[in-house]
Amino acid sequence: MDNTYFTSEEIHLKNRAFLLGDAVKVSFFVRNSRLIMDEECYFFLMASMRKMRMNIPLTYTLEFFQNLFNEKVIQERAVKNGIINFLVYRNNDGLTLSKSSISYFFEVSELDDVLNLHARSLELDVIKEINVNNNLLSNIRVHCPENIYAGIYAQENDLDDVILLNPNKRVARSTFGNLLLLEGNIIKIPKHSEGAYISPLLENFVTFIHKNNLADIQEHEIIAFESQKAEEILLISDEKGVFSVGKIRNKAFEKNRFLEWVEGWKNSFSN
Repeated sequence: MDNTYFTSEEIHLKNRAFLLGDAVKVSFFVRNSRLIMDEECYFFLMASMRKMRMNIPLTYTLEFFQNLFNEKVIQERAVKNGIINFLVYRNNDGLTLSKSSISYFFEVSELDDVLNLHARSLELDVIKEINVNNNLLSNIRVHCPENIYAGIYAQENDLDDVILLNPNKRVARSTFGNLLLLEGNIIKIPKHSEGAYISPLLENFVTFIHKNNLADIQEHEIIAFESQKAEEILLISDEKGVFSVGKIRNKAFEKNRFLEWVEGWKNSFSN
């Protein structure tokens, strides 16, 4: 519990995250003892809270979060590289829910480098028993029982993760990240309207690819079978980091080009 933090010392009955899952989660990133992409992550947090009709405190400025994480994570805990998973939740103390106060909790997962491609490739499969929605709230990280069910399904079937489809039977995302499918010189990414997460980490990587003319980025409606046609697949998760997909069913995938591009992306950040 050393790397977990609450606004207060106890979880009480006013905490609607505990009671009802009334919370939003966004990740912040620490690299070489400093925050990176902090502005993008902050604006995503504000947008997520607005979508959930949360009462955003006037103190929730970018500077507030920069000071909070610099003090509690980088200085006190001496975290050099890691992901801060920040959860803000509504309390049950207002005349209306939209006027209720909010509190936060966050935990830190330390990594060698948040921008590294994890050494081990993942094994995935498509889950067809359930699907995820593709509405306004599907793009932000809120309570999702489908993720829980799918995560258990993956464990029971010796998989690292599963591909979730939307009601139209097209690819939305995995339980904890977004998929990028490389075929030739084209990288296909599911549209947000398909149920994919909004991801500052993915958007930063895609911007790097585009600026350096490394591949043609296309947002698509992707049927599940198209994963079998890809040459390489990358999974980017704000919550856990960057992974290559090594296998889906009987199809194995390389990771050479994505590995090269992730290295270039990583090196584009000043140390």
